[in-house]
Amino acid sequence: MVTPRCAWRKCFGCNQGIRSLSTVGSADSHLPSIRNIVWGGADGVRVAGLQYLLQRCASRKAISEGKCCHGLAIQAQLQADTLTCNVLINMYCKCGLIHEASQVFDRMPVRSIVSWNTMIGGLIHRGQCEEALAVFVRLHREGTSLSDYTLSSILCVCASKAAVIQSKQLHSLALKIGMFSNVYVGTALLDVYAKCNMIQDACWIFDKMPEKSCVTWSSMIAGLVYNDLHEEALLLFHVAQNMGLERTQFTFSAALSACASLAAAIEGVQLHALLVRTGLDLDVFVATSLMYVYSRCGCIKEAYAVFTDIEERNVVVWNAMIAGFSRHACAIEALILFEKMYQTGINPNEVTYISVLSAMGHVGSVEKGRQLFHQLLNDKNVKINVLHYSCMVDVLGRAGLVHEAWELMQGMPFKATASMWGSLLGSCRIHGNLNLAEIAAEHLFEMEPSNAANHVLLSNLYAAKKRWQDVAMSRKLLKDSGAKKEFGMSWIEVKNKVHTFVVGQGSHPRIIEIYAKLDELENEMKKLAYKAQTEYDLHDIGNEQKEELLRHHSEKLALAFGLISLPYGVEIRIHKNLRVCGDCHSVMKLASTITNRGIILRDTNRFHHFKHGSCSCRDFW
Repeated sequence: MVTPRCAWRKCFGCNQGIRSLSTVGSADSHLPSIRNIVWGGADGVRVAGLQYLLQRCASRKAISEGKCCHGLAIQAQLQADTLTCNVLINMYCKCGLIHEASQVFDRMPVRSIVSWNTMIGGLIHRGQCEEALAVFVRLHREGTSLSDYTLSSILCVCASKAAVIQSKQLHSLALKIGMFSNVYVGTALLDVYAKCNMIQDACWIFDKMPEKSCVTWSSMIAGLVYNDLHEEALLLFHVAQNMGLERTQFTFSAALSACASLAAAIEGVQLHALLVRTGLDLDVFVATSLMYVYSRCGCIKEAYAVFTDIEERNVVVWNAMIAGFSRHACAIEALILFEKMYQTGINPNEVTYISVLSAMGHVGSVEKGRQLFHQLLNDKNVKINVLHYSCMVDVLGRAGLVHEAWELMQGMPFKATASMWGSLLGSCRIHGNLNLAEIAAEHLFEMEPSNAANHVLLSNLYAAKKRWQDVAMSRKLLKDSGAKKEFGMSWIEVKNKVHTFVVGQGSHPRIIEIYAKLDELENEMKKLAYKAQTEYDLHDIGNEQKEELLRHHSEKLALAFGLISLPYGVEIRIHKNLRVCGDCHSVMKLASTITNRGIILRDTNRFHHFKHGSCSCRDFW
């Protein structure tokens, strides 16, 4: 019995009738007419033609036309046809109509493994991970044989949710049904363990896999990067390279991420050359990773060169470049790029606003920061979050408007984060506001009891006010809390070897030459009226002792080593794990003039580019 046309039209919400089906193929002149595809044959409908139309509806997300095709399937009594139902499920899933897909799935009298995979895949694609897991449980309980696609797909769900217990259960299931050696399942297993911070288990699976694809190698390298094992990731990449394995954009992106985290400029340049040879340098995914490498290594010009070579830029590419400019205190360049996004028809997202607001904070551009924040509040395409408020608090606080920053925190629709309180405390330390600093510190001691930096900041503010009794009390609280203070250190890479320095270091093999170079540099600086800024040493000691401590700060030792080790004309690149002090900042500016060298110093806040006696931060940091 054929269902009346009005019945299926009403049931599936189609108000356009069969005539609307003509739009599915109208955009493609090479397609046969709808009449020839669908009508004809003994049953009135050609099943293959109908399935073809459903696939076209799925690819074009043509919901109304897809429902019309569903109605034709009902007319032709194809509700029990497994293949047609599979195509229907796929069409509804790709159109985002999960409820309709579930209805078709539940009414199927017979399900093949393809039916289950299509339903699970559709749910995963729509981000409904819990529902996908529930369908998998039903599949397993019904005793249907699993395919490698089923198991690997559901493992990907566990990876996204960091579901350790479920992952171990699936691992056991893979061993039980003899699918552990399957390359797809093994790759998915090591990926889920890596994302669950169980990197040793991931490495064990990688070593035991009898067959490894390029995806397997990429996943293992990415897993090491995810677990902050960046050097190990680069070593594994070189192993894969020496074995002659196929290098994909995913492999390169993982290796580039490791370079970015290590700020390994030389490795990054070598990878760039390799990318050009393989033709993958034009891949958007890879090019974006390369931009991150250059910007994190202090090579902002090189990052911009990569950006300009990308022909089709998505919002991620724009964000990467704006973030790079922000990190290097290139606020004007960040703003220009922000405006160009609009001109090219790409709307900024949440990440874009975070980067450009951070840029305003780095240069103290309060009015422009306020303007951007107001623009964000009125941007209907962007959902404002606590990070945006945190950036604005930083913009105000760095400029000395700590009370306004405090008022913004009090009136915002979010609970203040530790990062926000830390920003306020740091601003109070710079601008000497003790009252607000104590309020911020009180919140931080409660939220981050093991973070010694908060105790140090408050102690430094007490010391700047010469309140030595409070300094002693603050240091006692730090000791009682059990939090460990992070000691300042700086490092510099010379001839593929990283040299690390701490204040007053005496163990380096060339330490005598380093101290001699510092003395020589200091004599030259005194000719330019340099005087040690002892106010930046916050110990309760005399000025002479303070000068001696300042003279041997870790970044100055790294600078001296760079001067005696690197050829003339080569930029000196120094990294520091803490914020650079004011005296060291002044020394770097003078040294860039005396030695006629470019000096790039990366501290915890940003990059400082010293050249001809000035810094890119314009002395605002």
